[in-house]
Amino acid sequence: MSVDSLITARLIKRLNRFAALVEVEGKEEMAHIPNSGRMKDLLYPDARVIIKKAGGKGRKTPYDLLFAFHGEYTVSIDSRLPNYLLEEAIKKGKIPELSGYQQINREASWGTSRFDLILRGKDRKDCLIEIKSVNLVREGVALFPDAPTTRGRRHLEELGEAYQKGFRAVTFFLIMREDAVVFSPHDEMDPPFGRALRESLSRGMEIMVRSCRFSGYRVEVGDSLPYYLKELEAP
Repeated sequence: MSVDSLITARLIKRLNRFAALVEVEGKEEMAHIPNSGRMKDLLYPDARVIIKKAGGKGRKTPYDLLFAFHGEYTVSIDSRLPNYLLEEAIKKGKIPELSGYQQINREASWGTSRFDLILRGKDRKDCLIEIKSVNLVREGVALFPDAPTTRGRRHLEELGEAYQKGFRAVTFFLIMREDAVVFSPHDEMDPPFGRALRESLSRGMEIMVRSCRFSGYRVEVGDSLPYYLKELEAP
């Protein structure tokens, strides 16, 4: 992505999950939001956002909305980006926990789910990876999800089952901003997701957490962060 092609805009209002009305150089335009999350802390009337002219014929939204802001921090909200970032980081050996694999493939089907990556290597278990893009941070705590997600819960449950069937299984939480110091499931928003995360972890699934590092609007995978799983009350 060329940084020179990015444009500062003002958010007028979010129209639905995937569309927003923005003001660009005094004109109202439509922008696609490549993220179904609620992001109420980021996308609100008069918020400053970063957009990019989109290609493709017949689009109703001539722009893509890629970045928002929380105070002084830039937040990437493009849910398509984390898969590319993590794949690139693995190939460059920047994720030691995932080193030593010779083959990386996207979109691996297992059970009823389609996972983001599968890693294969000689004398290694195949490694299924589901990547979760985290945009919400409160008082240094990165939280996921920001809306209830049945699909996300199913991913966790099937990763736990995949481990039992001989796979290595990883849920990778990539925090798309720089102001987090720890990750935790957003139990208040989606208790079943939190329970599924803990259950799958107990069955052998791994949790990995990384922040992102920003240089202007250039983004790369950053440092490893700890995660915190508090005790949940019985449903």
